[in-house]
Amino acid sequence: MIFFRNDYGEGCIEPIMELLQKANEESNPGYGEDQYSERAKQLVQSKLPEVPSDIHFVVSGTLTNLVMLRHVLRPYQCVLCTDSSHIVQHEAGAIEATGHKIIQIPNSSGKLAPAALAKTVKRLKEDPHFLMEPKLVYLSNATEFGTVYTRQELNDISKICRENDMYLMIDGARMGQALMSGIDYTLNDIAKWADLFWIGGTKNGALFGEAVVITNEALKPFFRHVQKQSGAILAKGWLIALQFIGLFEHDAFYECAKYSNDLASIIQDEIIRLGYPLFMKSTTNQLFLVLNKVQYEYLKDKVDFEIWTYWDENIVVRLVTSWHTSKTSVSTLCQYLQLAMDASKSAEEQADKDEEQLEDQKAAE
Repeated sequence: MIFFRNDYGEGCIEPIMELLQKANEESNPGYGEDQYSERAKQLVQSKLPEVPSDIHFVVSGTLTNLVMLRHVLRPYQCVLCTDSSHIVQHEAGAIEATGHKIIQIPNSSGKLAPAALAKTVKRLKEDPHFLMEPKLVYLSNATEFGTVYTRQELNDISKICRENDMYLMIDGARMGQALMSGIDYTLNDIAKWADLFWIGGTKNGALFGEAVVITNEALKPFFRHVQKQSGAILAKGWLIALQFIGLFEHDAFYECAKYSNDLASIIQDEIIRLGYPLFMKSTTNQLFLVLNKVQYEYLKDKVDFEIWTYWDENIVVRLVTSWHTSKTSVSTLCQYLQLAMDASKSAEEQADKDEEQLEDQKAAE
């Protein structure tokens, strides 16, 4: 079975493994007070030349979101995001468990539309009974559907946040894939738009780890206090740091993301050529393919994918490429997709024949 279930199902890229092996016999101070953590921070900061930032490392995405939101929000303040956001759909109510309400806004191709955001903020501020302060806008780039925000969209959202005294936070679990999708902005631009964001390593070649970047001066103090209180400072902090040294020292972060995007593009082109419906077109490494029952039955034992949702009588599955996906696997997947389509057409033809025979029998009677 070929693997297209996720982009974190394998270990790590070779440069990180080499760093781990080299550092394995060394002794280091704990809790991020080591030379590697300092080096990793310097490397991340080098990608943000115009925005002096505080940089911290956390082991996982859900914990990163939790710590960042706990740090920023007071008990009476709430979060605004799309209804498809990771903090809504995949984190077991972690944010609500801290006492912060999440206001969900219907997504537009997975994205938060600036106009919808502005309308929601206006409604909440005019409601005399709401009595929650909309304080932080959360978005993911790339989104949960593999789509990417344009420069104009991010600029507009950032402007709305500043005009309404709100913070903008960007979940960057797949930030590398977003940046390598053909857009016209960089990490340095992200740092100008967002008050805080994070850069994902787990889903882009690292064993684990995410890098928190805080750009807003008012939010820099005491983050480490909240991080510790949340159990989010790893004793062996240098292990996360080595992940980001391996990703950023020679730009493997960007190379891995581009590679996964390029392979996904090959698959998506073949999906379109074969006539499969797409649940949503993607410019990154997540693809959402609509299968009928025959196609699903043919593919399910040959391709490891995730069922995303159901669409009438059809099944929407997610295919994900990664730094580890081989070109041979992509070629094999494309062959399977062709055969699944052939099986589906044969089943339709047989169904049509059966129906004609049934009508002939009825006419003869």
